[in-house]
Amino acid sequence: MKFTLSWLKEHLDTTASVDEIAETLTDLGLEVEEVVDPASRLKAFTLAKVVHAEQHPDADRLRVCKVMTDEGEKQIVCGAPNAREGITVVLAKPGDYVPGIDTTLSVGNIRGVESHGMMASERELELSDEHTGIIELPSGEVGQTFTDWLAQNDPAKVDPMIEIAITPNRQDALGVHGIARDLAARGLGKLKPLKQEHVAGQYPCPISVTIDADSATDGCEIFAGRLIRGVQNAPSPKWLHDRLRAIGLRPISALVDVTNFFTHDRNRPLHVFDADKVQGGALRIHRTEGGETLTGLDEKTYTFGPGQVVISDAAGIESIGGIMGGLSTGCTQETVNVFLEAAVWDRIQIAHTGRALKINSDARYRNERGIDPAYNMQAIEDATQMILDLCGGEPSEVVVAGRVPDTARAYRLDPARVVSLVGMEIPESEQRQTLTRLGFRMEGNMAHVPSWRPDVQGEADLVEEVARVASLTKLKGKPLARVPGVQRPILSPLQKREQLARRTAAALGYNECVTYSFIDSEAAGLFGGGDDATMLANPISSDMSHMRPQLLPGLLRAAARNQARGFADVALFEVGHAFHGGEPGEQALMVSGLLVGRTGPKDVHGASRPVDVYDAKADAEAVLAAMSAPAKVQILRGAEGWWHPGRHGKLCLGPKKVLGVFGELHPRVLSAMDVKGPAVAFTLYPAEVPLPRKAGATRPALALNDLQAVERDFAFVVDRDVEALMLVNAAQGADKALISDVRVFDEFIGGALGEGKKSLAITVRLQPTDATLKEKDIEAVAAKIVEKVTKATGGVLRG
Repeated sequence: MKFTLSWLKEHLDTTASVDEIAETLTDLGLEVEEVVDPASRLKAFTLAKVVHAEQHPDADRLRVCKVMTDEGEKQIVCGAPNAREGITVVLAKPGDYVPGIDTTLSVGNIRGVESHGMMASERELELSDEHTGIIELPSGEVGQTFTDWLAQNDPAKVDPMIEIAITPNRQDALGVHGIARDLAARGLGKLKPLKQEHVAGQYPCPISVTIDADSATDGCEIFAGRLIRGVQNAPSPKWLHDRLRAIGLRPISALVDVTNFFTHDRNRPLHVFDADKVQGGALRIHRTEGGETLTGLDEKTYTFGPGQVVISDAAGIESIGGIMGGLSTGCTQETVNVFLEAAVWDRIQIAHTGRALKINSDARYRNERGIDPAYNMQAIEDATQMILDLCGGEPSEVVVAGRVPDTARAYRLDPARVVSLVGMEIPESEQRQTLTRLGFRMEGNMAHVPSWRPDVQGEADLVEEVARVASLTKLKGKPLARVPGVQRPILSPLQKREQLARRTAAALGYNECVTYSFIDSEAAGLFGGGDDATMLANPISSDMSHMRPQLLPGLLRAAARNQARGFADVALFEVGHAFHGGEPGEQALMVSGLLVGRTGPKDVHGASRPVDVYDAKADAEAVLAAMSAPAKVQILRGAEGWWHPGRHGKLCLGPKKVLGVFGELHPRVLSAMDVKGPAVAFTLYPAEVPLPRKAGATRPALALNDLQAVERDFAFVVDRDVEALMLVNAAQGADKALISDVRVFDEFIGGALGEGKKSLAITVRLQPTDATLKEKDIEAVAAKIVEKVTKATGGVLRG
């Protein structure tokens, strides 16, 4: 939305500067995008007088002029045909920047003659497109600044232009009067009352208007117009011509310029038909059947789809309702009888039709955002009077089809809500005064919304208007009230574990991923999902059809994308929910990590190696420890099918309490997910970690033992299919109080052991707590260990 300062002052009595107005508009929510001040680019130019002019000695089209300036007489070579003795000109001196030619002047030498500056044309100063000759001023003193001369003689050319961005909810600011109303409500001036014209019709209108039933429901609310005969469609007067040009519009003719003026002055799109070109003496608003065509005022041909609202006469479609008129009934310089039209259109159908036909016009822009329906009939009167003033003519009576829509509504003003919603203390009297200045009508505590504010739809919108005008820059931060004493923890234990898991995984060198909760059915099937219970009814794409049963599919997809781009070694983790059903509560929080490739770049020392199951085990145990899981856990087999059958382990507290799983991923899964191994991973279940028996922020006292620990080694011959874990667990259970650790340190297969046998060697660490161990105590424990292992595994002590 563009307007000039002088145009704004037609509606607002103010002495504020352009900078003050621009700052206030932005603060009111009408963000200023640009301020163009012509005086700022013309301030360097001064007036001068040509005292002598003669033909250039070496060029037929150049003249050598002696010019009197404020710095004395200067010699200037000029090629303008009107350069002659006695005229007052606009002078640009060496060192001045000339915007129209984007050049900074210097002393020149033209065909052997020095030139100290130039005498400017209007195009060179960006005042107009005129460039047939230099500017000739009828008066002015030598040395006077050009901007001062323009301010006295032609102020429109130094009138600042302001452009603001309009949000969809501020339709009223698409007119200069609406902008002035906002500024007046802030106190930056006084809003001038609008002059309401009333033009009596001198004869019945010979053109009738009707709205078809299907269009009246949701296409056009009211269509009004009148004939004005005997007009003279001459060029617009200078004030209107300058006003339109200042905002970037090309003046066309007085009739068309009047409609453009009301479009920007009052946010009231109008249209004028050449009445002599309207066939049949009637205009009908209706919906298209599809396939009809129209050549618009932009000389482009449009083909209509079904159901679009148009205006037709007996010859066919003549205008696209609320968007653009037709070329066949457009006004020209020969127009003598004109039909002026003002209508209220349905905003939704305007938007649909405009998009379908790909038309962007000022009328569409305003009609689809909303205009003031209550002003429709008065707009006919105001525009008629302007046409009569500029073009003459005799007006007919007004013809109307439809009726003005009822927009009356009111909401209660609760002064306390400004504090609760915005946090500002504004007196009730000031709140009521603000709404009154914005056009609301107050009756007790009820605020009646003006017809030009369709965006106000509730009590909260009243609060927004009050706060906006009061200025949100006055909002001051205040600390929240604190309740005495120590506050109760806000985060739940599970939320704390989630936070600790993230920090620990990141500290271990993993990069966090946040992947979609939706995956394709193939990936879901690899990880135990993909059934109907987790299938989405309306997926956003075919590869997001199911809820994820695990976090690993998303991490594997991310690893595959990285490998495809040359990043072979990745460490990724994610904390989130996975779903085993479609009902509430059928999901679980998981922590998953993925290692792919090598532990680091290759080097000459051989420090780099492929990741293995023990890397995943160490990282899983570190994250569990951060979540306060018990230090002693059992490692069992029997995890799901996406883990390698012989290279994984379940971290358990007993056979049924599973805290997590670690290990290599099954080669079949890696192949399906297009991930090049080796790849190891872990998945932990924070909700399964038992809560500590005593809740407290303090750590337990450090327990140190000053008694000597003893280690004894045992080697057992067992069947080849016996797992080392069975042997370790059996030895650990021989004396839980005395045995602190059991580790496997050797495995031997073959030799004298025989077919189907192997030897497993373990170290058992005995840590006394009451007294130093004696030989007989050690022997007794050793006997228990042998007994337990033999019973559990069927093995014998190796000799």
